[in-house]
Amino acid sequence: MAVQKLAPLELHIMDAIWNQGRLSIREIQETFPEAHRPAYTTIQTTVYRLEEKGALRRVRKIGNAHIFEAGVSRQEARGRLIDELLTLFGGRTQPIMAHLAESGKLTLDDIREAEKLIKNLERKK
Repeated sequence: MAVQKLAPLELHIMDAIWNQGRLSIREIQETFPEAHRPAYTTIQTTVYRLEEKGALRRVRKIGNAHIFEAGVSRQEARGRLIDELLTLFGGRTQPIMAHLAESGKLTLDDIREAEKLIKNLERKK
C-alpha cells in the first residue's frame, strides 16, 4: 500500500520510528520536546491513523503497550511526497529546479551528483 501524504504530526512520528526503530506510543510521545509534547491520546489516535494508512504496523505487545514499526521506508515516503509535488507542475521538474537554483538551494555539486545518478541508471538499463 502506498503511503498517503503525511501531516506534520504524522511526519514527526514517522521520523521517530525511522530514527529509533520499534517504539511504543509512550516512547513516541517522549520524542517530542517537553514544552510542545502532544497528549498521549493525540499520539495514540495519530499512530492508529498511520497504521490504517499502512505507514506503521504493530509488531508485538508488551504488557498493555503495543510496539510499532515503520510499514514504509523514509525513501518510499519521500518519493511519494515528491511525486505529489511534481503533479502540481504537470509532472515537469524544470520549474522546481529553477526555483531551487534561484533560491540557492541547488548547487553545482547537487547537479553533478544528479548527473552521476542519471548516468548510472542509464547504464543499468
